[in-house]
Amino acid sequence: MTKAIEPLQAIPTNIITGFLGVGKTSAILHLLKNKPEQERWAVLVNEFGEIGVDGALFGAKHSEQTGVYISEVPGGCMCCAAGLPMKIALNELIRRSKPDRLLIEPTGLGHPKEVLKALSESHYQSVLDIQKTITLVDARNLAEPRYTEHETFNQQLVIADIVVGNKADLYGESDRHNLESYVAQLSKAQVDIVLTEYGAVDYNLLEGKTGYDLSRLHHHHHHEPSSRPLAGEQELPSSGVIKAVNEGEGFISVGWRIVPSKIFSYEKVRQFVEQTNSERLKAVFITEKGIYSYNKTREGIQEWVLDEYPESRIEIISQKESRHWSSDLFNCLA
Repeated sequence: MTKAIEPLQAIPTNIITGFLGVGKTSAILHLLKNKPEQERWAVLVNEFGEIGVDGALFGAKHSEQTGVYISEVPGGCMCCAAGLPMKIALNELIRRSKPDRLLIEPTGLGHPKEVLKALSESHYQSVLDIQKTITLVDARNLAEPRYTEHETFNQQLVIADIVVGNKADLYGESDRHNLESYVAQLSKAQVDIVLTEYGAVDYNLLEGKTGYDLSRLHHHHHHEPSSRPLAGEQELPSSGVIKAVNEGEGFISVGWRIVPSKIFSYEKVRQFVEQTNSERLKAVFITEKGIYSYNKTREGIQEWVLDEYPESRIEIISQKESRHWSSDLFNCLA
């Protein structure tokens, strides 16, 4: 082995998973804020929608100059098609960043067991050191069958080394007990449960080998890759707008890319984000007052100012599409 390859051996690697809107983005932002200053960290983000917005949300707070490298895999579960989209993005991210730690965020509707399996294949066994998997969960969701009966929701808890009960400031008296009981039913091993607020995940939780038996993983989930380029990769047409729809796991994602010459009204955009009823909304808007990025869950809205971004991008995830979304969105143009 040459010295040039040595830094790419046994990269500490964590999966940060959890269902839609549970606070994964906030948790990763918190971890990046508290990373050791001298370290280089890489983040591979998987998005359910085709447009790709999460990179902008992370980029609003961090950059390669601060030792943070971001790469996105949009368009659904990144483990599909034998993991090819994930492997291409991961290999390029590692080559570019030579990280001291790698964080992987599967989409909230993805299959984390398949991601673990792809990371533990022979090609990566010397390159990656699979450390603890962190699963975020909102304990209040355990009262709703649409979560507890969802295969992906349960799979995220089964593979967890540590379960983080996020948004604990909103829990009722029985929520913590329900979370402890539910995790105990799903997991054969002893799993630590940590309660936190606003995604404040402690850096120390990442350290240590995963306790999940990787030899138990069997590849069973598979989609054929689309023959067309994803909407996030296409050239914008003369109309200046691309719309993309992705469905799966009982949810639908509707997204738009909009040419930067179409300027939005900041006030109308804020109203649109606030009033749109959805499971999750992520966006970057070029407005007459500047460039703003948004991350909306049912608990509230986060807003950041960006120095630059090449175009406006919007992604809405819900259980069904509203026929008003498009008209409401374009009524926000200045």
